[in-house]
Formats: sequence, C-alpha cells, structure tokens
Amino acid sequence: MSSILTDVAEEIDKIADYLVFGRVTAVQGMMVEVGGVERALAIGDRVHLNSKRGGRVTCEVVGFKEGRALAMPFSSLDGIGIGSEAEIEDADHRIYPNNAWLGRVINAMGEPIDEKGPLAAGTRAYSVRGTPPPAHTRQRIGAKVDVGVRAINTFTTICEGQRMGIFSGSGIGKSILMSMIARFCSSEVNVIGLVGERGREVREFIQDYLGEDGLTRSVVVAATSDESPLMRRQAAYMTLAVAESFRDAGKNVMCMMDSVTRFAMAQREIGLATGEAPASKGYTPMVFSELPKLLERAGPGPEGTGSITGLFTVLVEGDDHNEPISDSVRGIIDGHIILDRSIADKGRYPAIDVLKSVSRMMPDCNTPEENEVVGRARALLAAYESMADMIRLGAYRKGSDPQLDEAILYYPSLEKFLSQDKNERIEIEESYNQLTALLNMIAPQDSSLDEQETGSDENVDEEEPNQEMN
Repeated sequence: MSSILTDVAEEIDKIADYLVFGRVTAVQGMMVEVGGVERALAIGDRVHLNSKRGGRVTCEVVGFKEGRALAMPFSSLDGIGIGSEAEIEDADHRIYPNNAWLGRVINAMGEPIDEKGPLAAGTRAYSVRGTPPPAHTRQRIGAKVDVGVRAINTFTTICEGQRMGIFSGSGIGKSILMSMIARFCSSEVNVIGLVGERGREVREFIQDYLGEDGLTRSVVVAATSDESPLMRRQAAYMTLAVAESFRDAGKNVMCMMDSVTRFAMAQREIGLATGEAPASKGYTPMVFSELPKLLERAGPGPEGTGSITGLFTVLVEGDDHNEPISDSVRGIIDGHIILDRSIADKGRYPAIDVLKSVSRMMPDCNTPEENEVVGRARALLAAYESMADMIRLGAYRKGSDPQLDEAILYYPSLEKFLSQDKNERIEIEESYNQLTALLNMIAPQDSSLDEQETGSDENVDEEEPNQEMN
C-alpha cells in the first residue's frame, strides 16, 4: 500500500501550479509557430491550441526558430490561425496500463478505439518516451521462445529478450507471418504496434489474422497511414511503453511492430518540416539517432522483471536489403528473417529464405544434436541453390558430385518442411523431430512428411502446391 501511495504522491507533485499561455504567430504546412512562451517550453512538451471553430488541437514541440517554438499537430489544423491561444502542458505524456488492457485496441495516444468502453487505469505511470534499462542491469537472454512456425523454430531460433527483424518487400506475407507468431507463440503477452497501416487492414488483421484467441492475450496499438507523422511516430513509442509495463510486472512479452520503416518515414517527415538537412535517401540524421533508442527499449529487463522479445518488420524499399533503414536496423537487432519474393512467387509460404536469415542466439541456444541437424539441412539447401540453374536446365549429370546428388534427393522434402499453412501450429520440439526424421539421421521419415519421400525420383523442379498466404 505504501508504494502505491508513494506513486500517487509523485504524480500529484508533477501537476503544474499554474498555466502558461502563448499565441500562434505563424502556420506553415504542418508546422505551427508559437510565440511568447519559448522559455517555458522544451522539446517534447505538449501545446494545446484553441480552435476558432471550437475544440482543441494537441501539438508537440519539435524545435525552435528565432525565439519561437515550432510545434506539429497530432491531428488536423482546421480552425487554427494567427492569434489562436496556445496552452502549455509541460508534463511528460504518461499512460497507466494494467491487465485489463489485454484484448483492447488503442490509438497512439493510448485511447481506446475498439468501442469496448474506457480503459481501466493501473497504479503505475509509464512515460511514452521511455528509455532503455541501463546495460549493466539487464538480465541475460532467456530460454527459447516457441513461435509455432517450424522454419523459424529450427533455422532462426528466437530466445526470450532477443530482438529480431522480419525484412520483406511489399506483398510477400510479413503481416500474416506476424499474425501466426502472435497466435502461436509461447509468450505470456503480445503487444502489437500497427504503424502507418492501411485503414482497411487494421480491422482485417485483428479479426481475420489475429482472431479472438490471439487478441485475448494481446494489446494492439494502431495508427493508420492517413494520420499525422507525429501520430505514426507516437504509435511506435506507445507500443514499447505498453510492453514495458507488462515486462515490469514479470511477464515475458512478445512485442511486434509493423513496421519500423514507417516509423522512420514519420520521423523523416518531422525532421524535414523542422528544417533538418536530409542525408541518405532523404532520411534525416535524427532518424538514425531515434532508431536505436526505440529498438533498445526491447530486450531483457532488469533483474526481477520479465523480458521483451522484439519482432520488428522492415519494409524493404525496392527489395533492396541494403537500403539505409534495413542496413541500420540490421546492425542494431539480434538477428533477421528474410522473406524472398522469388520464393513467394513459387507458392511456398511463409517465404522465408533460411540461408540468408540469421539468429545471433544460435548455435549457443541449441544442443549439439540440434545444431547438427540444422547444419546438415543448411548445407543441403546451400548445395542445391548453388547449382539450381544448372539443375533446372538439365545440365547437371547425376554422379558428378555426391554432395549435390544428396541435395537433389532431399530438396523437395526440405521445401515441403519449410512451408506451413497459416492456421497450423508446429511446436518447437516437434519441428526438430520432423527435421531430424526428414534427414533420416535418427528416426525414420516423419509420417506428416511421407507424402514426398526423400528418396523420390521425381523431377526436382516439381513442388507440392501449398495454401497461399497473401
């Protein structure tokens, strides 16, 4: 009880003893200049503008110019003009999450948008713009996380507190893969951030892909593409703030964000509007400063708390995996899962290129037996892919290379193993058992894969049809 009273007392102390007002001196595009209060403002402070048509428009201070504050709105500036009154709010934006938030959909401001009534407030406040735990206080990476997708469970194993990226072009199935993980993973809580999504896709994702079972243990934060860049950026911060609250409650959280690229685009818009000079591909330096601050908030928590396992999608522009955002994010996180368009074009979903995907927790998180199985499977796939064009053209003669002969023999079954229906959950232990059985290393071939024998003489180009995932 005493700790609750202490928290309440701290919040009361933060309430301002007086109000500060200024006036709008200029409006240009998305930027509002507020004069007369520059000494009372700092970057990140809130300004409430009184509209001439009634109501208020909330803005955030993003810079200063010639003694005036530059503020950007979270919504439309309709009704705002020269002389509009500006009320200053110097308190940090905070939220009060608790377990009652599970199953709810909120916007970037922490307000419910699912028509299920108001959100219950917890006792502890969390800053939306939180900071990562100090490095020396963090726990070590935890046990394996069962994500229910056998290609990830085996070839790119994820552990508690690890941060992984899903790198993909548009329309290859990253949203559906993310929904599979949200429904199937062994984490106690999901926090899902939909940043800059199409408006129609938010409800579609929640109802069709996530489903009632997935939503029950999830909190969804949504900001659509038509909302202001400030709202889209705020949605990413809000997602991590909610995840941090459950981590501090001792939960192992799966925090998913789709996508980090749209967060970076929103920050780019904000930076350019304030006059920041563009750098690589129009992205401003502040983008590359904010990315590690955001991504480092995920990971193992301090001793006595839980962990945040991060899964961040990166929308690869033009399928160029070396474009600036992809390159920057890949250097921050603990592994990456590559979705390949050519694999999707062949009808194999999820379209994961396991040879280009990496988990930095492997091989240490596996047993020697598991590493042996995965290593052999990788070697077979790599051998086949290195000569794939010659094999398809019929230029390769059987017997020329024993390792390649073995790869040709196993390739159809390995491709079948890597495919998975979006409604099928494969536990991590079963994933290794199936891969081991497929390679005939310990047990005979698994019955669930015996439709296509590893010793088959079928044409290596022929593939089993799989249910397509959009």
